[in-house]
Amino acid sequence: MRVVLTTLCLYLLGMSLSLAQRNVLEGKILDQNQQPVEGVSVSLEGTVRGVQSDSEGRYVLKDLPEGEYKLKAQLIGFKAIVQEFQIGKEEKKTLDFVLLEDEIWLDSFELLASRGMNGQGRLPEIEDFRINAGRKNEVIRLAEIDANLAMNNSRQIFGRTPGISIWENDGSGIQLGVASRGLSPNRSWEFNVRMNGYDITPDPMGYPEAYFTPPMEVVEQIEIIRGASSLQYGPQFGGLMNFVLRKPDPSTRFTAESINTVGSNGLFSTFNYIGGTEGKWDYTAYYQKRRGNGWRENGFFNTDHAHLEVNFAASNRLKIGGELTYMTTETQQPGGLTDAQFAEDPRQSTRARNWFNTPWFIPSLNADYILSPNTKINFKAFGTIAQRNSVGFMQPITQEDDLGNRQVDRDLYHTFGSELRLSTAYSLFGSEHNLVAGYRFYKGNIDRNQRGVGDAGSDMNFDLVEDSYPRDLDFDNVNHAAFVENMFNVTDKLLLTAGLRLEHISSNMEGVLNTVNGVPDLLIPENRTRTFALLGFGGEYHLSKTTELYTNFSQAYRPVLISDLTPPATTDVIDPNLQDASGYNFDFGYRGSIGTYLNFDASYFYLNYSDRIGTITETNTDGSRYQFRTNLGTSVSQGVEAFVEFDPITAFVGSSSFGYIHLFTSLAYINAEYQDFERTSVVNGEIVSRNLAGNRVENAPRKINRFGATYRYKNFSATWQLSDVGETFSDASNSIEPNENATSGLIPAYQVQDFSAAYTFQKRYSLKAGVNNLANESYFTRRAGGYPGPGIMPADGRTFYLTFGIKL
Repeated sequence: MRVVLTTLCLYLLGMSLSLAQRNVLEGKILDQNQQPVEGVSVSLEGTVRGVQSDSEGRYVLKDLPEGEYKLKAQLIGFKAIVQEFQIGKEEKKTLDFVLLEDEIWLDSFELLASRGMNGQGRLPEIEDFRINAGRKNEVIRLAEIDANLAMNNSRQIFGRTPGISIWENDGSGIQLGVASRGLSPNRSWEFNVRMNGYDITPDPMGYPEAYFTPPMEVVEQIEIIRGASSLQYGPQFGGLMNFVLRKPDPSTRFTAESINTVGSNGLFSTFNYIGGTEGKWDYTAYYQKRRGNGWRENGFFNTDHAHLEVNFAASNRLKIGGELTYMTTETQQPGGLTDAQFAEDPRQSTRARNWFNTPWFIPSLNADYILSPNTKINFKAFGTIAQRNSVGFMQPITQEDDLGNRQVDRDLYHTFGSELRLSTAYSLFGSEHNLVAGYRFYKGNIDRNQRGVGDAGSDMNFDLVEDSYPRDLDFDNVNHAAFVENMFNVTDKLLLTAGLRLEHISSNMEGVLNTVNGVPDLLIPENRTRTFALLGFGGEYHLSKTTELYTNFSQAYRPVLISDLTPPATTDVIDPNLQDASGYNFDFGYRGSIGTYLNFDASYFYLNYSDRIGTITETNTDGSRYQFRTNLGTSVSQGVEAFVEFDPITAFVGSSSFGYIHLFTSLAYINAEYQDFERTSVVNGEIVSRNLAGNRVENAPRKINRFGATYRYKNFSATWQLSDVGETFSDASNSIEPNENATSGLIPAYQVQDFSAAYTFQKRYSLKAGVNNLANESYFTRRAGGYPGPGIMPADGRTFYLTFGIKL
């Protein structure tokens, strides 16, 4: 809190200083019909200074050092204008512009006005400090889709993104569990999860589970770069998932918004936001409160999110800023169910005393510096001070809660990271090329305490009855990485990329693995140091102005995590000889648009995952079965991902006074299988051999298909969506029949529908409503071996929501 107050005081001081400045550049931007144009980007070339025009077309830039400048005004749909000017000390100058429409974009503007096909986009070939060319990537623009954002409904948010598998056991929306291409959705840990470009997980190289997810009401877009992101972001097989929050409004000194939602099961959510720009300063802040009783019994949740961002243009070339993000949660965990219990009533719960808590604090600093018109650098420093706390009755779901002392498990996370990036454009052989390079340092510490003896109560209480934890482990991880990548513009149609990343990871784990009768069982210290290189290359060939072929190849790496080395709080058993995994991703695809009525992206992918860490069902001497986590040899995932969005009215009629209908389809066929890997086990005193070859990878459905239709008329929109997901297995043994504890067995296929609608009036008021799981299907996407299970984790049934928003 002291840090927040200090930052606010500095902000207010800066505001007062900026108000005193007399050097001002201002103006008004009109179109050919002399109407004001809102949202025009107005920037000084070669500097960090820039704003946007407001609803009256006005813009203001304050406190410019005297000198000569080039002012650029641009907005999609209009031709960019560059105007040279000179400004003196304490001078007030006015520059007005008239923007001319760009004929290339005239048809697209008609499409944009219908707001039907903007929810799914792609990243530019190069922007800021990264190269995106040749990569399979998606940009989800949340303001353009109909979805239950108050509850972070993943089915709707990722509805247009092909191949995204989702664990839907967290109806509170606090934690996001997504994956692609046969990877595990467990808290999105196969992705490098970032917010505004910096890490928000406990440790990407040691424990990358995403316990923190920002409220979707403040997320402007979600950027997904598949496995080929490993060169620039780290070696994760899944690639990058970056949440980009709304930035300070550059067109006004102050704006405010309040979004309030009520819904089924006592849901109440309030999201409140302010932001603006004044002179050299800009700021934004939000607070969200969300609580409800959950769809299942014993499913209460109560969350608070807060965020503050302040930026300052220290000079024309240097901009610095800081962000503070805080989250605290109080969630009751209903626990898992057996197959019989799920069939009887998926809403029931036999765990009334299980609680989960994740206080999360993320500070960050950011600096942009322009070295020259073609070269700029960015520096980020960030950290995480957080906890993962649970208390409850942790025994298998077949055991009744004895109402005795509960088990307490607590993780403490303290991490620090920094990234320095350079981006430059240069000329060679008559063409302009681009180079991006960077260095990264990351240090993480995890203090893991498990199996503590807690109280016998029913409320959330993490205090111990006894003084110490039987398991007390300390995990340190240090990561150095450097990368360089170049984009070569070979011809006007062909570009190639090539790059290299060097990684150095040093991990150490020590402590007490268990304590029996007061005697500690010390863990043999685990010390691992790895240094390796990752190679990658790709390319694009533009068949036309709006369509292109793309391809990429990129190596990947997954170090053994602390969660791999230590068993969860319940039933899984861990192989002590786990090894790191490595492999590569390959993509080849065709994407683009035809006219203004068809967007598409279809691609083939191949993912090789060597020494994959997974779970296999083993048999005890008494005949009982348990989950064994070990290296399972090599798995190969290959298949097709395709997205198509079609506007039949624009295609066949051109325009309509009755609105537009957009149809979208997101298809994925994923064949994820293990290769030759022989296993032996003892069953009834005899050695039994088996081979995983041909077995399907766990948590990897072969089909993930989503279909939808959106109707839009002026300020009204409505979207229906169907998710059709195939069956999958919960272990590498491909067990079909469930075990007694419901931790292994088949996860059946399912279909679920969602409907949402939105209406905006007078530009500042909005109403949204919807029904999730329209047909009230009973299904589940996960069998958990540990917390928050064990057992079947049911997905939510039918729920309703209603949202009212106001902007000032």
